[in-house]
Amino acid sequence: QVQLVESGGGLVQAGDSLRLSCAASGGTFSNYGMGWFRLAPGKEREFVAAINSNGGSLYSVDSVKGRFTISRDNAKNTVYLQMNSLKPEDTAVYYCAAGLGRAAYRERDDYVYWGQGTQVIVSS
Repeated sequence: QVQLVESGGGLVQAGDSLRLSCAASGGTFSNYGMGWFRLAPGKEREFVAAINSNGGSLYSVDSVKGRFTISRDNAKNTVYLQMNSLKPEDTAVYYCAAGLGRAAYRERDDYVYWGQGTQVIVSS
């Protein structure tokens, strides 16, 4: 059983940056592909970015390409989401998730473990 705890969310202004962290425990972190999703009011949970178990493959949704970067530190059992040039439409609860294997998955159903989420609010 893997436990995931996100941190780093908050209230920022448009154009600002935030770095979200997701600390994992209870499993072998380096065995899992990791992903970030977000849930905005009135919308379905959306894939944001994913990284494979050794950090070699990265994927992100088009709306965040060039602004968000996913990375991981297997020595610290942590995955990060660096968010730059934030926009009001990035406002959401952000969740990290651990996949069912080592790949960088883009589908929600390919993730087994989920964190509780961290709120990001971007004001205009």
